[in-house]
Amino acid sequence: MIKYIFAVMLAVLSIAAAQAQRMMPQQKGLEVNAGMLSKEISDNYYLNLTLTVNGKNGSYWIWGAEYTHQFSGYREIQIPLETYTGEIGYSLQLLGDARKTFTLNAGLTAVGGYETINRSEVMLYDGSKILDEDNFIYGAGGRLSFETYLSDRFVLLLQGRTKVLWDTDLKQFRTSAGVGLRFNF
Repeated sequence: MIKYIFAVMLAVLSIAAAQAQRMMPQQKGLEVNAGMLSKEISDNYYLNLTLTVNGKNGSYWIWGAEYTHQFSGYREIQIPLETYTGEIGYSLQLLGDARKTFTLNAGLTAVGGYETINRSEVMLYDGSKILDEDNFIYGAGGRLSFETYLSDRFVLLLQGRTKVLWDTDLKQFRTSAGVGLRFNF
């Protein structure tokens, strides 16, 4: 009888101590990010949807689509500046604990997309003409992300990002900070 009690106790302890493996190679994740581009959170923001595919040692591939929305002041109106971009890249794990509860990753991406100024309207209300044009843009991006597992499937992300874009009439260097949530499946 004592053998059976010890067997049941060991089985219960092993079940309680078991944890799902995290960051398994070829595991996919869908990530949603939102953040700010400047001090005015409500006016200047970005939204990002990213697919990740884990590689070895906590690193992963990144495929993402992003929408950024900002305003530029002109007299008493705000001119909308919108950018639609796609990015492809790779993120390396820099630091992390053995259970992958907390990780620090750095990523590098290639970026391409389209920017529009004042929704392609050239003339303003007072007869002024916007000289900047809508453009196809391309460049590179970098991101530093702190990631923590909330459960075995959900990951909370805090990110700092920057992009360097060419063929733009707006800022060439664009920084942002945000928060995200990833669901691993």
